[in-house]
Amino acid sequence: MTILASNIDVRSETYLANRAAMEANLARYRELVDQAVAGGGDKYVERHHKRGRLLARERIELLVDADAPFLELSVTAGADTEFAVGAAVVTGIGQIAGTECVILANDPTVRGGSMNPITVRKILRALDICAENRLPMVFLVESGGADLPHQLELYLAAGEIFRNITALSAAAIPTISLVFGNSTAGGAYLPGTSDYVVMVDQQAKVFLGGTPLVKMATGEDADEQELGGAAMHSSVSGVSDYFALDEHDAIRLGRQIVAGLTYRKLGPGPDRAVAPPRHDPDEILGIVSADLKIPFPVREVLARILDDSELDEFKPRYGPNLVTGFAHLHGYSVGILANDRGVLLNEDANKAAQFIQLANQVDTPLLFVQNVTGYMVGTDYERRGMVKHGSHQINAVTNSTVPHLTVQIGGSYGAGNYGMAGRPYNPRFLFAWPNAKTAVMGAEQLAGTLSIVARASAEDRGLAFDEGEDAARTKAIEDQITHEEQATVMSGQLYDDGLIDPRDTRDVLGVALSAALTNECRGQRGYGVFRM
Repeated sequence: MTILASNIDVRSETYLANRAAMEANLARYRELVDQAVAGGGDKYVERHHKRGRLLARERIELLVDADAPFLELSVTAGADTEFAVGAAVVTGIGQIAGTECVILANDPTVRGGSMNPITVRKILRALDICAENRLPMVFLVESGGADLPHQLELYLAAGEIFRNITALSAAAIPTISLVFGNSTAGGAYLPGTSDYVVMVDQQAKVFLGGTPLVKMATGEDADEQELGGAAMHSSVSGVSDYFALDEHDAIRLGRQIVAGLTYRKLGPGPDRAVAPPRHDPDEILGIVSADLKIPFPVREVLARILDDSELDEFKPRYGPNLVTGFAHLHGYSVGILANDRGVLLNEDANKAAQFIQLANQVDTPLLFVQNVTGYMVGTDYERRGMVKHGSHQINAVTNSTVPHLTVQIGGSYGAGNYGMAGRPYNPRFLFAWPNAKTAVMGAEQLAGTLSIVARASAEDRGLAFDEGEDAARTKAIEDQITHEEQATVMSGQLYDDGLIDPRDTRDVLGVALSAALTNECRGQRGYGVFRM
């Protein structure tokens, strides 16, 4: 393999300006992370602790193996919405008794852990990750159920949660509920549909209707513990399989259950020793252009992510706007597709399609590194078949069956997002850097295009064109897209699996790749029709 050299001057004005811009994006990202970690705020955190209860992340820390990483997902879900950052639930991947699991913990300090529409999306995404990667699910339950004022937006979608849990069980993917507090109404079906249930004495309360509803519906004055407490469910109803004396005991039992699964990975493990990159990952911060209209050398990024900074590059002189090749990441073999100059030309698209097929032939996972403005437009490129060549790449991505991991390190626009395994093409995991931008096209291009269309429409109808009104409309649209394309906004809506610090990219991908290979890794041997 070729060692990727580095030509970055860390003292240059360009590098320092790029780094300053990235650090500003990181500062905004950290503010949102701090908001998520703070939960409902000091008042509710203190109240929770005074009740002798652990916080969501404290429970997770005790549950996962000592010194094992916990990759938290969608940390900033809910950002730029009316809902709390974090969406009142913590999700992520961690190792429990040597087994990688998806862990989902309600945050009871945020409106009692109740579910809003963003919470439901985050939970459903976690369940998708379980299904796609064959990962066991461990729920740490303490939730008041649905946030009722938003029932129209979440009620039907929330029903998918229980459907998907039972589907996991049918696929022999274990589901485990550790119930620390309320699990009421529809939420009672969360432990009810799980394979294993642990309930904490005097804390867990699982019932379809709490005492107020029972009083209203039947006139009965019920006692909460007799109605749905851990002792009753462990000895009478059978909803609970294990009776925990306290929270620490519940976590011990949870680890015991996972250990007893003797769960095995179906995918390949690392095939060579792990070797760190030869170049400092901290230097990534100054490589990416502050203005994403300015291309930057993606090999400099790869040199700080890949094992030993090595890349066996495929077709290096053909289709140069896309870097393709085989490499290793934390000892795992991977195929790389990385945008080098933003736009994809005819040759780049065909090169991508061929490389994706080759990776599938040898059952090798693919890593897509996105900084793409889309496929090239213009008379010459259309006459050369840009539509069909872009379709080749989209066909290959769609029908590829090896795991796809995607990282957005810059722009992700137009159909280039699709061809580079964007969210609509269901990569196993998709992460974004805080500087990333995603939209149908750039704000200036989109607003300008609409202006040209409006002007042409007015001319066709013989109407006067109001230049002042057009300028105001164009600016409003440009401002709207400039806001919506931001990484924090997109991540807040769960269009990715979380924003990450660029310096953590290698380790985040290592955890994600290991998790993806819990399922089998078998490539597609046949494809749909390629228009020639």
